[in-house]
Amino acid sequence: MSADLYLKNAQVVTHTEVFRGGVVVTGEKISQVIRGNDMVAAAEVIDLQGKLLMPGVVDGHAHFNEPGREHWEGYRTGTMAAAAGGVTSVLEMPLNSTPPTTNLIALDHKRQVVADQAVIDYANWGGLVDNNLADLEDMNRSGVIGYKAFASASGVDFARLNDDLIFAGLGKMRELGNLVGLHAENEWVCSYLGKQLQQAGRIDRAAWCESRPPFAELETVQRASYWAKVTGGNLHIVHVSIPDGLRAIAQAKQAGVHVTAETCPHYLYFDQADYERLGPSAKCAPPIRSRENVEAMWECVLSGLVDTIGSDHSPCNWEEKEKGLDNIWNAWGGISGIQSLLTVMLSEGVNKRGLSLEALARMLSFNPARLFGLYPKKGAIQPGADADLVIVDLNKEWTLTADQLYYKNKFSAYVGSTFKGQVLRTLVRGKTVFKEGKIVAEPGYGQLLLRSTPYNY
Repeated sequence: MSADLYLKNAQVVTHTEVFRGGVVVTGEKISQVIRGNDMVAAAEVIDLQGKLLMPGVVDGHAHFNEPGREHWEGYRTGTMAAAAGGVTSVLEMPLNSTPPTTNLIALDHKRQVVADQAVIDYANWGGLVDNNLADLEDMNRSGVIGYKAFASASGVDFARLNDDLIFAGLGKMRELGNLVGLHAENEWVCSYLGKQLQQAGRIDRAAWCESRPPFAELETVQRASYWAKVTGGNLHIVHVSIPDGLRAIAQAKQAGVHVTAETCPHYLYFDQADYERLGPSAKCAPPIRSRENVEAMWECVLSGLVDTIGSDHSPCNWEEKEKGLDNIWNAWGGISGIQSLLTVMLSEGVNKRGLSLEALARMLSFNPARLFGLYPKKGAIQPGADADLVIVDLNKEWTLTADQLYYKNKFSAYVGSTFKGQVLRTLVRGKTVFKEGKIVAEPGYGQLLLRSTPYNY
């Protein structure tokens, strides 16, 4: 029986090598990986003329706000933006929706609401808050890929953790074979500094950065890593923004601690001067750091100290950002960035700093699929895996405009940026979902993904 699709004459990028060849798709799966330019019988043959053929991005960190805040973002527009950016699987966070998915009832409700909305495949995080240890096992059986938790305040409907629950939650992860994804900033230090700055009348943009200094992040990274060591639990530190944090995680990992590190494109692209110029659209937590910090972060990326890169797409409507134009404390904190995730890494990493394509495929695809229990179905170009593929023109220079965005609210700190490297086409399970600037899949094509293997990173 002939194949359905043969993508030939490509620079095939895997997590271990890059070679000239192609990929054969039969049904929803990769049936063959071809080296060279062999003839293969297929219903459709596409000559990629040397373009990159990469594994689809597995974005381990995104907020789509559905149900409850669909006016900020929903699964339909969120996954369309993801597809336009080369993301084929999105792992969606449990908060910033109503109710947050901190128990099985809320998880099932979310899945029912979004079942016919996604154009790419998706999975769910559960939440670990200060009163739901008894709910973790039920959510685990229902296939959540991790449990998001906060060491600093995150809002009234998603209670942060003190050390007792960080300790207890990590112990539970060892039992369940799952992981805690921790927002690591010291609540007491950040709260104290924020109050001091506000009492002094500071409402400028730099005040936000001063209220959440690097040492407040590093302390919590080290403390949480210690509890992971004591409990034998599995810890994933999300959106690490400082090189000392990455180095501390690497050191703990070398000592046998089950801890991994995620960073985000905005910590590798924007610096504090950019943030102060852009204002609320670039407000996030941890905050954007200095240019010196950005370059040191890149040194860590190039040295292999980063396990995964996620977008931390955290959208809202403009009204929530506009509140902070004259007083930064009033703005919602979050950057809309899922559509720019792969582009930033191609432009700033591969083209500008010599990041290897294999390393990029590891951080964006292979490592998150493995860490979150989706491998070998997701995350790799190999026979038997889902045919989740991205075609990229590595040399294309272009400028992002607001009308290119698929977000429900069409603004982003990245608008106006010029990049080198562009997503041309995205395929999910062998079907093209994005092509030539347009979404060509219907909402509901995306399938729910469940953690299929326990933690074994």
